[in-house]
Formats: sequence, structure tokens, C-alpha cells
Amino acid sequence: MELVNKKENQITFKTEISESLANSIRRYVSHILTLAVDEIEISKNDSPLYDETIAHRIGLIPLKTNKTINGKIEINFDLDSQKEGFVYSGEMVSSEKNAEVVYDKMPITILPKGHELKLKATAKAGIGREHSKFSPGMIFYREIFNVKLNGNCPLELIDICPKKVFEEKNNKVVVKDSQKCDFCEECLIKFNDKIKIEPTKEVLITVESFGQIPPKEIFKKSIENLKKDLSDISKKIK
Repeated sequence: MELVNKKENQITFKTEISESLANSIRRYVSHILTLAVDEIEISKNDSPLYDETIAHRIGLIPLKTNKTINGKIEINFDLDSQKEGFVYSGEMVSSEKNAEVVYDKMPITILPKGHELKLKATAKAGIGREHSKFSPGMIFYREIFNVKLNGNCPLELIDICPKKVFEEKNNKVVVKDSQKCDFCEECLIKFNDKIKIEPTKEVLITVESFGQIPPKEIFKKSIENLKKDLSDISKKIK
């Protein structure tokens, strides 16, 4: 396994793994327990949006906590805004110090002067299979290809490739980075006799977090949940 790129909420790495296994791990992101607003009690809503719309938008706001997330966890958030202008997610205040919204500048609604939005939200644990608001992130992958040039290619090839796999060196076209190739076949349409693209045994995997859980933890928890289900199936077969 080799790390290719790392950002605050995203990691990309390449590894030798079957696509079927990578796809199984990807699917099990929806089995990870996360926190999201599940119930809302709106006592006052003077905004232009219906109560149902407000509830929907708040439900999709990513939340994080230092507490252990299990099926019994409940954390309350209060929101009472009377200022003119946008109402942001950061105005939701938790009843507990170790729970908060991930992004404090997500707009919920807008209030005219002298109007108010007051509500109480209860966050519970759930999984993405039940509702997308519980999704902690996503995993996507693609096969890595080995690109080879057979002889000299026109410089035109550099501009044809949308992924910029090729570059000019000493007035010749050379392969700059095979790893960027996603087999779009644009280069093969015109230069099929001069380019050879072969699949490798490696896969490029990207794990992206919505902020509740670090991307590395998302990948680990997906594998743990997959192993658990496979173990349960194995026991039932016996």
C-alpha cells in the first residue's frame, strides 16, 4: 500500500487488491454508525421555509462527538436565532460539550428583521443504509493502468489526453504519469497503433470524509463491519 495524496478530509492510496473486495469495502461505508439529527421540535418559525424544509436541512448537517456512538446515544441541540439575515449551522448549540456541528457556516434559512427561528433537535445514531444523513463519507476506486508508447507520437497527443498523462521532452512525447490514466480511450481513437494501455494488479482508492470521522477511520470501520458480517455468515453455514 502506498499513499498517493492526503488532504484534511480525503486520502488517496494505491494497493494490490481485487476490485470485488474494494467494492465490498466501499459498500460497507453505509454500515458505519454516525450521529445525525433525527427528531426536531420547532416552537417558532418565521422564516420563508416550511418546517419540513428546515427539518430536512438540519438533518443533513454533519455532527461530531467524542462520545462512543452506539444505538442508545441521544444528544440535544438548541437553536434560537432572532437576528436578520442567514441562520447558520454554527448557531446550533449542543447540550453537551463534546458534541458539535462539523461545519458552522452551512445556511439553514434566512430571517427578515424582527423574525425568529426557535427549535430543539435530537441527534441519534444510525447508518447510511437507513438514511443518507448518517453517511460518514464515501469510498471510490479505479484500476491503475500501465501506459506505453510504441514509437514516436505526434505532439498532438499531449492535448488530446484529458488527464495529462503525457508531456513533451526533447521535442518528443513521453509518458508523464501512467497513474493518471483512467482508460477514457481518447488517445486510442486516433493513435491506437502507437499506444498500449494495460491493466495492472493495483487499484487507486480514494476515501473522502464528510467530517464526522477521519477518512482513515472510515476505511478501517468499513473493513471491520465487512469482517463481522462475513464471520456471522460463516457461523450460520456451520
